[in-house]
Amino acid sequence: MHEAPYSRADFDHSPLMFYYEVTRACDLVCLHCRAEAMTCAAPNELKHAQALALIDQLATFPRKPNLVLTGGDPLKRADIYELIAHAAGKGVSVALTPSATPLATADAFRKARDSGVRRLGISLDGANAATHDSFRGWDGSFAKTLQMLNDARALEMGVQVNTSITRRNFDQIDAMAELLSGYGISMWSVFFLIPVGRGIGQERISPEEYEVAFERLWRHARQKPFAIKTTEAPHYRRYVMQQGGNPLAGRDASGPRGHHSRAPLGVGDGKGIMFVSNAGEIYPAGFLPLLCGRFPTDSVVDVYQQHPTFRSLRDPNQLKGKCGKCEYRQVCGGSRSRAYAVTGDPLAAEPDCVYQGPVGAALVGA
Repeated sequence: MHEAPYSRADFDHSPLMFYYEVTRACDLVCLHCRAEAMTCAAPNELKHAQALALIDQLATFPRKPNLVLTGGDPLKRADIYELIAHAAGKGVSVALTPSATPLATADAFRKARDSGVRRLGISLDGANAATHDSFRGWDGSFAKTLQMLNDARALEMGVQVNTSITRRNFDQIDAMAELLSGYGISMWSVFFLIPVGRGIGQERISPEEYEVAFERLWRHARQKPFAIKTTEAPHYRRYVMQQGGNPLAGRDASGPRGHHSRAPLGVGDGKGIMFVSNAGEIYPAGFLPLLCGRFPTDSVVDVYQQHPTFRSLRDPNQLKGKCGKCEYRQVCGGSRSRAYAVTGDPLAAEPDCVYQGPVGAALVGA
């Protein structure tokens, strides 16, 4: 018997997605890197036994979350395959987000698959080499990324492509959607910039341009052979509902290659999402640097369920400004990470949303 899909009823006791930044080490210097990754592991990185203990603990949530092993570059961690196998042995679904470096070989992907990885997250930030390579900091990154997509497809691994939208590539959304159509991916996750880490130096698009991006994404969601979701732009759900559509429509990424169920509406930072840094710091999300505890001193289960920050983020009635009055606050709620990055208040109104409510006019530059 299959377990029932994760639902809103699970928000308060178990995250759907648990992101564990296994290392900050990475050979790339991406312009928008949240982690401000470095060439070597940090000295306070959780050791092997501690990482195993963290996995043991997350497996005790009432509903086991999906575990995403991220970084930095998780392939820079020597024990990564052991961590994967340990999590899989606990019945946890595991995804891996390798960087486009020489470490990301077909053999590495095969070993990850055989250890228990069910999905790869691969980043693509442009429709051509000039755009993508400028993001990633080295010539050849675009070609390497396409090779990674081909290798994953040959291994019949589910793939989620992650794209960060900034001023640099906003006009390439359609071209990227067309490009990805040829690689058999399960999901396209389109991330909208949060000004943290190295991303502070990048220019995010205007609130009005979000609406243009949403229109394009919704069109492709109905036409392309992969599912599309937004990350840190939950107001895409509002846009789709305004068009009379279902934000979860389009190709579901579940199935033999995707191994993934669409998240229920309302998932957001601290609300179905949890992040633990390489040093064991516990946050509501990787882009929301509000420290809520430290593993192993603090239990990730207790922090998720009981910490006041997590609890407030799960209560849409605590939202302020127009988000607190919006009829879509239950299914959207705005990006709490962006609200915090821009205003210093994680419960403030979404800075990059034009919507004013059913009787108000759209705000210009809201």
